[in-house]
Amino acid sequence: MDLYGTQKVNDKGHLIIGGSDAIDLAHVYGTPLVVYDTALFRMRAAGFQETFKKMGIRAQVAYASKAFSSIAIYELAAEEGLSLDVVSGGELFTAAKADFPRERIHFHGNNKSYMELNYAFDEKIGCIVVDNFLELSMVKEIASTRKQQMNILLRVTPGVEAHTHEFITTGQEDSKFGFDLKNGQADKAFELAYDAPYLQLLGLHCHIGSQIFETDAFTHAAQVLMEKMQAWKETHSFVCTVLNLGGGFGIRYTEEDQPLEPSQYVEKMAEVVLELSKSWNYPLPEIWIEPGRSLVGDAGTTLYTAGSEKEVPGVRTYIAVDGGMSDNIRPALYDANYTAAVANRMTSPHDKTVTIAGKCCESGDKLIVDAKLADVTEGDILAVFCTGAYTYSMAGNYNRLPRPAVIFAEEGHHQLVIRRETYEDITRLDLSLQQKVRKES
Repeated sequence: MDLYGTQKVNDKGHLIIGGSDAIDLAHVYGTPLVVYDTALFRMRAAGFQETFKKMGIRAQVAYASKAFSSIAIYELAAEEGLSLDVVSGGELFTAAKADFPRERIHFHGNNKSYMELNYAFDEKIGCIVVDNFLELSMVKEIASTRKQQMNILLRVTPGVEAHTHEFITTGQEDSKFGFDLKNGQADKAFELAYDAPYLQLLGLHCHIGSQIFETDAFTHAAQVLMEKMQAWKETHSFVCTVLNLGGGFGIRYTEEDQPLEPSQYVEKMAEVVLELSKSWNYPLPEIWIEPGRSLVGDAGTTLYTAGSEKEVPGVRTYIAVDGGMSDNIRPALYDANYTAAVANRMTSPHDKTVTIAGKCCESGDKLIVDAKLADVTEGDILAVFCTGAYTYSMAGNYNRLPRPAVIFAEEGHHQLVIRRETYEDITRLDLSLQQKVRKES
């Protein structure tokens, strides 16, 4: 089986994550438990940053925090010199609680509210990525009313279709995101933004999708955006100083996945920008990227405790765990695939075919169909790998199940960064039924 980051197996046959025994972690913190190997996060961040440095390109690597948002992960990203991509007032508030450097925060989203935009101005963040005409008018109004400068990027759809699941494809023309390059929307947005007195238009942004394994779509998007930037230089003598090419770099969930190293994605995109800048005599823009899944995805492992078993003769065997779609909706939402292991018997042959089912009252609550595991008995600890992205951030309280605890582990040390929800937490916002006030006749 594949192991990730610092994972290994000790002489007891137990899975080790970040230098800590996964079985000990399960006993200390309970299950379900999401364990982040923070050394792997640091390695991935360095991989992106060092490639830009070697190529002599000014860059910002912004953690796309919708993959996993918390105070601790924002603090870790700041430690590593990353910028931050937030997509809501809630993520921005969390970043502020983490005291993340405001000048390195970029605010995304296709329907930012007036309140959220005002909050971004209050925090004096580094950039707002403007997604549509309504938002552009609101940003202009707020900046003018406050007489406050704000950096902006225009998000555009380059008409590039990446090879990924339709639910996570975002760069094609038929997308809810951004100004379309082909129908003139982007040009109109440019006209409205580039000479606005309190707005500093830095350049263009695009994001073509997620979990992408090849570089062609990224290089095509880079060329399309560079062509538009060159056109504005010719027509308006306007030079974009920033080109944001988004994220979407894939990771290995199963043996079928063949992702590239972070450096390979960066190199291919940057080569296009370098070549076109040189041939057109275009001042080399600063390149921004937004890895999310590729920073935290394979750094996260979820530990579960095995419970009941059910055999359907001639069909399948179900092994139930103490979590499920409430803490990982991705398999039910768009058939996401994972691999797993029995964390307390890693050296045993994993040759039994079972389906790992969750405990939600839902037939579709299956974490892995036809998983290969060792013999499983009640009380065993199962590890599901690569759950660091879009699991906790999409978790909910279906069936009133508490969301799991999250810990960081590195070099044998571990710490709680999100405590497990309690039943009291789940009911905290509930209000009692009020007695009706009867009208007097």
